[in-house]
Amino acid sequence: MKLFRIVAPLLCVAVAGCGLPRGAGFQSEVLAASNAGNREEGEPAVYDFEVYEVTRETLPLLQSWPRSDVQSYPWIAAQEQPASLIIAAGDRVQLTIWDAEENSLLAGTGQRQTALQETQVSTTGRIFVPYIGELRIAGMSPDTARARIEEELVRTIPSVQVQLNVEPGRLNTANLVAGVNGTGLYELPDRNFKLLDLLSMGGGVDGSLLNPHLRLIRDGRTYGVPYDRLLKEPGLNATVRGGDRIIVLGDERQFISLGATGVEAVHDFTKQDLSALEAMAIIGGVSDGRANPEGILIMREYDLSEIRTDQSGPPRDRVVFVIDLTSADGLFSAGNFMLQDNDLVYGTESALGAALTAVNVYSTVSSFVSE
Repeated sequence: MKLFRIVAPLLCVAVAGCGLPRGAGFQSEVLAASNAGNREEGEPAVYDFEVYEVTRETLPLLQSWPRSDVQSYPWIAAQEQPASLIIAAGDRVQLTIWDAEENSLLAGTGQRQTALQETQVSTTGRIFVPYIGELRIAGMSPDTARARIEEELVRTIPSVQVQLNVEPGRLNTANLVAGVNGTGLYELPDRNFKLLDLLSMGGGVDGSLLNPHLRLIRDGRTYGVPYDRLLKEPGLNATVRGGDRIIVLGDERQFISLGATGVEAVHDFTKQDLSALEAMAIIGGVSDGRANPEGILIMREYDLSEIRTDQSGPPRDRVVFVIDLTSADGLFSAGNFMLQDNDLVYGTESALGAALTAVNVYSTVSSFVSE
């Protein structure tokens, strides 16, 4: 019995020294040189990656590097416009002519009004009006077009009055292409119609989209803005124009958590700018008793075209960022260090974890022997 009690702890120490099963590597193992196993004495270590500690000192440099996972688009500031509609080619116009004369040129005997057949504004912006001929009305508001037609007709029909109704055509509609509950073409009631009003007409943004982004295609150019920014900043609620196409897209970026973290899984980005500290909260922090909180690694691969030699970008395609969660500087810096698409958040193993495992083995052996 005494022999077993002496041998048991020695056995545990030996097992610990040989390497107990672990769910993650030590920081020194993960960051080992590529020639660590066969390096000659005095030969320099060779690394195929770069390592940066995330601190107050290094943050300005790391934050200046370009982000390839988020495509930057310009956006259009909100500008107040007159509320009236602007007639465009393709709109359908219906005229009603009022004439108080006994022998009206347009109305029948005893009638005071006549409704002309609905006509479409031509590609040149014109419509045909009896006793006037071809008249350009594109670019006018309905009130201005009505007054212009009346002005021309009064030369022939002195008591004439004109009523004009416009049904917007394709150039006075906007297209909600995708990402809303009701896609399709929507008529623009006036020139001051805003983007959020259009999204409301379409039933709102699809609630299943994560961190939605808007893309507005106008005159061959693409503009973009995160939906949450559009809601928070009134100055971004741009005026919609005829012919605009709006697409709402969900965020497809993801990051991975492995090692001695709270959970090993693939995670979606829940917001446009996701910090390392927020990512740690998403994955449930680190594993108690196993993880080394001084060695949280964020492993990232850059495209070769992004490599720079002047510190304006990563010096290598593989970069490891080290975060120390045991210091205030590390915590604050982690809150300002943003993750990118396909980043790997890796929790390294603590040496104490292996020691605790050895103690557990010893306890198990001792309990067995004592029986």
